Amino acid sequence: MITPAPTNKIDPRLCRGIFDRSIPATATIAEHVVVSIPDTSYQIHLIPTGPVTAVAGHRVIGKIRVSARRIDEVQSGGRYLEPVFGRPRRVQGTVIAIESDAVVVNAGVPVWVQPTDSRQSPADFQVGQFVSFDALEGATFTQQ
Repeated sequence: MITPAPTNKIDPRLCRGIFDRSIPATATIAEHVVVSIPDTSYQIHLIPTGPVTAVAGHRVIGKIRVSARRIDEVQSGGRYLEPVFGRPRRVQGTVIAIESDAVVVNAGVPVWVQPTDSRQSPADFQVGQFVSFDALEGATFTQQ
């Protein structure tokens, strides 16, 4: 259960997390924010697409977007993001929605995935499929 337990429903395609901190850009690393997912050890590092107005330690709702090298259907395993700390590199979960430009995957947290393999499009997938993919660098967060 998410702590504190949510009292209002949100779009299941949106991430509900805790805003940890914003990390400024350096010569080699782009500016990014750290979002923790309640009741997990996840501390996901994401590039903000706009200003994140949340206060550190408070809830934030937004959209996580990643680009996938290739999305593969798998038969077993769990829902997860790898690594637990840092930018998403490997993601696995259940397709919960198909949008015109992305596949929305429940990997313990909703992730909007855009396939980059020219042989794939979001229309190739179905709600309920269990998929796995490598996430390319540059995962983003858009606060709602």
